[in-house]
Amino acid sequence: MRIGLVGKPNVGKSTAFSVLTETPVEIANYPFTTIDPNVGVTWLPLPMPCACAELRSLREATGRMEPTSVDDPRGGSVCNPNSGSCNGHRRLVPVTLVDVAGLVPGAHEGRGRGNQFLSDLARCDALLQIVDVSGSTDIEGNPVGSGGSDPLEEHRFLLDELDAWLLGIIRVGWDRASRRAQAEGERAIKDHLLDRLTGIGATEVHASAGTGAVHRNHPAAGDPLRWGDKELHTMASAVRTAMFPISVAANKADKSADTSFAELSSIVEAEGGLLVPTSAEAELALRRASSTGLIEYFPGDASFEITENGQQQLSDAQRSALSSIADSIGSWGGGGLVGLLSQVVFGQLSRIAAYPVQDETHWVDGEGNVLPDAILVPRGTTAKGLAYSVHSDLGAGFIRALDARSGRAIGADYELSDGDIVSIQAKT
Repeated sequence: MRIGLVGKPNVGKSTAFSVLTETPVEIANYPFTTIDPNVGVTWLPLPMPCACAELRSLREATGRMEPTSVDDPRGGSVCNPNSGSCNGHRRLVPVTLVDVAGLVPGAHEGRGRGNQFLSDLARCDALLQIVDVSGSTDIEGNPVGSGGSDPLEEHRFLLDELDAWLLGIIRVGWDRASRRAQAEGERAIKDHLLDRLTGIGATEVHASAGTGAVHRNHPAAGDPLRWGDKELHTMASAVRTAMFPISVAANKADKSADTSFAELSSIVEAEGGLLVPTSAEAELALRRASSTGLIEYFPGDASFEITENGQQQLSDAQRSALSSIADSIGSWGGGGLVGLLSQVVFGQLSRIAAYPVQDETHWVDGEGNVLPDAILVPRGTTAKGLAYSVHSDLGAGFIRALDARSGRAIGADYELSDGDIVSIQAKT
């Protein structure tokens, strides 16, 4: 899974990337600090407790394990994650982030980083736009102190640039495709969209969204040979909405006089997105204090605990500043950047977690590791689909699967539920 971080230059994208991935990148107060895309991994907590909580309860109930002690460094977790971590049954799973160079108006015509920016977004499952709601930068990302671009304008120009980019791709070969449609019908238009857009991740669903939007919004459009700029723009916009769902991090909210963002939020939500106010700089401060052992802080939480080390090293002013940061994030709601990204992945994109194991009795892999993998898959994924997610050979040789909780056999078409533990049997 890939989530693209997008927006105009100098809005805090690189800072947000550092917050989410704990990866140091160049952060500066001028446009185009990021030239090539930064690619990293963020670790999101699963909405549900890790399945190891259930396993521990079973073991304790049968006398095979003592209850969790207060000094257990993992807070009772008994799984052995191959990636991420699990403490207190809060399982962290990986999601890839792509922080691309800042977008300026006219990018589809080659301005700024131009089409390179747009190409960097190919095959992203969703986009997270970082918007400067403080008004401290103009529409091209130049610092202006105050009175900069309006957040609504900032969001709209991103949509316009993406639409124009897709429209330019769709127009190539359109005359031929529209003539074919006279003989082959709408299938020729869908084939054209797939031919032109498959390289950036388009599917039959996206093609249908494009043609369907033309029929809904231009019922009198008639034959595709008669479709003009309005119809093609409608099609490009519908394809963009389906391919790149966009949510917004209203960044620099601590420097904004208006923290309601009601109008921008309603526009974003009308297209299926989400908006959460935040301050990437403030969240980065909490992350750094946590990484140096001064506080205990779980990303997405609105509170923290000062550690023994922090009690000794933090001044009263530093403690007050950290508390103020946490209070601000908590008052805005939404859990900041991590909370927004979690809502995108588990809500907007409907991802669920599945635990593939080799031994359905003990919930372990071939080396005895307990629940080593928690794989994010789209809701509706089948048992065979999970097998392919683990390894293509496992999917190709799929025979059947076993529900590790009940021990019953499940077929290839069985749709997974969130938190399912599955043992896959396949031909070797």
